[in-house]
Amino acid sequence: MLTARAPTPPSQIQPTGCNHPEYRERYAANLRREVPRIPFASRTTDCHPEAAESSASPRTPNEGPMQLADSTAAASECIGPSACKERGPQDDIAVFKALAKAGQRLAEIHVHYEQQPEYKLTKVEKKGEKFDYRVTKMKLSKDKSTLIYNQFLTLSGIPKETYDYRLGNRSALEWVIDQYQVSTDKRSGITNDPNRDDDPQYILRLIGQVITVSLETVKIVRSLPPIGLPE
Repeated sequence: MLTARAPTPPSQIQPTGCNHPEYRERYAANLRREVPRIPFASRTTDCHPEAAESSASPRTPNEGPMQLADSTAAASECIGPSACKERGPQDDIAVFKALAKAGQRLAEIHVHYEQQPEYKLTKVEKKGEKFDYRVTKMKLSKDKSTLIYNQFLTLSGIPKETYDYRLGNRSALEWVIDQYQVSTDKRSGITNDPNRDDDPQYILRLIGQVITVSLETVKIVRSLPPIGLPE
């Protein structure tokens, strides 16, 4: 019988703007079936006339609002003439710096998710059961605040905000719960076993780390400044 390990949790590091609530709400329908695209504001001479003058390639009639503009003009994210008068280059710089800082932190915690601290969950060991950290198939309670890790161990105290960080149509934690289970392919006979004999508590630790990453991701995304997507 062949054995394979479960896949490594996917990295969902996208440009910070693609994680922005404003972007996700505006393009919700597109994100269900398309790869995220980075929105650029159209060139507006009312905001930055010097940007239009320095542009080497003027906009053509076929260019849409998602078309890549030159880097100078792309810095402007105004919504109509009135917004342009209120928002200047310094505002754009401040927004850019905030997004860059958030993106740097998101990259750090997502790339190095295995080095993040574990979120402290309440561990309940079932009396009479053999001490065991092996996973066969984990299961969430109906309110998703408790995770049945195995017959021996139950984890409770999962914050509801954990599920606000989603990988496609499900949360990162739910992805791990679904992928990290023992299963055998009927055709090939290959058994996928996520348990590690050299590190019995790996999956238990991973659960806490994924919760930590999810909570911080949600906190960072919610603190992002408005980006002013074009109407």
